[in-house]
Amino acid sequence: MRSEYQHLIDLNDYPVSWWKKVVELGEEIRNDPKRFAHECDGKVMATLFYEPSTRTQMSFQTAMIRLGGQIIGFDNPANSSVSKGETIKDTTKIVSSYADVLVIRHPIAGAAKAASLTADCPVINAGDGGHLHPTQTLTDLLTLKIEKGRLTGLTIGMCGDLINGRTVHSLCKALSMFENNKFVFISTPELRMPAYIKDIIKANGSTFEEVNTIEEAIGNLDVLYMTRIQQERFASREDYLAQKNTYVLDRKKMLLGRKDLIVMHPLPRVDEITVDVDDDPRAMYFTQAKYGVFVRMALIMTILQEKKPSETLKGKVYPAVKCDNPRCITNHEEYLPKSFRSKGGESLLECEYCDERKLV
Repeated sequence: MRSEYQHLIDLNDYPVSWWKKVVELGEEIRNDPKRFAHECDGKVMATLFYEPSTRTQMSFQTAMIRLGGQIIGFDNPANSSVSKGETIKDTTKIVSSYADVLVIRHPIAGAAKAASLTADCPVINAGDGGHLHPTQTLTDLLTLKIEKGRLTGLTIGMCGDLINGRTVHSLCKALSMFENNKFVFISTPELRMPAYIKDIIKANGSTFEEVNTIEEAIGNLDVLYMTRIQQERFASREDYLAQKNTYVLDRKKMLLGRKDLIVMHPLPRVDEITVDVDDDPRAMYFTQAKYGVFVRMALIMTILQEKKPSETLKGKVYPAVKCDNPRCITNHEEYLPKSFRSKGGESLLECEYCDERKLV
C-alpha cells in the first residue's frame, strides 16, 4: 500500500544517511535557533495524544511554535470524539485534513502505522504502546553526538523494563546500524529485551549480553540508559509491584562508573534514579530532554520539505490470519488489512504493525 506522503513510523524505514541528516540539522538548530524561526510560517501541526505525555507533547508543540507554525489537537481522548467510539481511521482522516503534519501517540502498538494508511498529511509516530518511539531515538542520537562526540564504538547499557520499553527498542534498532556498538541489557528475566530486537541487533553485526545487576555492568559502559518500570504496561498491579524498585541508580553505584560515562533516561522517572544523581555532571537526562526540541524542529522541517511518497504496508495481506499480540492495533480496529512479513518462509510471519511473530 502506497501513500503520497512521507511518514515517520519506524526510524528503520529510512537509511542511516537520513537519520544523520536530521540529527545534523538538529545540531545546527541548537547552535542558532533564531535562524529557523520562520521555517513553518502558515503551517499547522495536529497532535493526537491518546495517552499522557509531558516531554514528547510539549517538545513537539514548542518545536512547531519556534518554527513559526501553529498547533491543533487533543491531549485527552475523553475530550474528543474518540470517547464516542470513533476509529483511528476516522479521527486521523478528519484531523489530517485540517493540518500539514500529524503527530500521534497511542497506547496500542501499530496505531501510528494504522493512522498513516488513510491520513491526508504526513504522520509522525510519537510512541505506539510498548513498541516504538522513533523521535525519542532521534533525541537520543543527537544527545550522543553532542555529549559523546560519536555514534560508533559505544558500549551502551540499557536497564529496567526492556520488554515494554519502546524507547530502548527504537534505540537498539538504530544504534546497531552503527559500527562497533555493543549492548548490555540489565533486567530481570521477566523484563528481558524481546527476541525480535535481539535478532535485529545480531543481523546488523552488533553484539549484546544480558546481566542481572547495574553493579556488574556500569564500570564498562560509555552510556547507561535507564528506564522506569512501566505500571501501565503490566496486566495487573501485582505484576508491577513484583518488579518495582528492582533497579535504582544512586550515588553509590555512580562511583563504580567511568568518568566519561553519561546517564540517559527518556523520562519520566519514578524512583529508578535517586535525586542525588542529578548533580553529577554525568547525568544527562534533563539536557537530553532539551535536545528533543531541536531534533523535532529538524524532523518537522525535513518531513514537510521532502514530500516523498512512501510505502505504508510492504508485506502481504492474510485476511484469515490474526496477530497473536492482544495489544496490536489490528485486534482493536478490525477493518485494518492484516499485513504480515514472511520470516524465512510462509510458516513464520511477522505482523507489520507490531512486529509480533507467529507460526502458521
